[in-house]
Amino acid sequence: MTPALIWLVVAVALMAAEVVSGDLVLLMLGGGALFGAGAALITGNVIIDVIVFGVASAALLWLARPALKRRFLHGPDIKTGTEALVGSKGVVVSAVDGDSGQVKLGGDVWSARSLAEGQRIEPGTKVTVVQIAGATAVVSPDL
Repeated sequence: MTPALIWLVVAVALMAAEVVSGDLVLLMLGGGALFGAGAALITGNVIIDVIVFGVASAALLWLARPALKRRFLHGPDIKTGTEALVGSKGVVVSAVDGDSGQVKLGGDVWSARSLAEGQRIEPGTKVTVVQIAGATAVVSPDL
């Protein structure tokens, strides 16, 4: 087996083992092994291959891993469920007042009530969802 092929097998094995650990360390070492495989193809010198592997692995561990962990652990600020409806636009289906009514939000009909007491919003009026209270959308008319 050529040294480049050995480095490639080590890289694949480390990256596959990452599935079990999930800490991104083995993935970074696998990346370093890929660099080692590249060095083996270019130089054929085992000492240079090991140095390239060490430097690449250290760089990936110190530079790439923290950024990837931040990205995967915290991710983008995505709202889901009822949180995603707050701020969305809709249209009144049946008159909305302080107690009842219906609005169409994103293709679904929701029970709704107006934000302001005593306010009546007529069908066809465009509204914005201010909050979700249980299964009821609290809405205010767009100006």
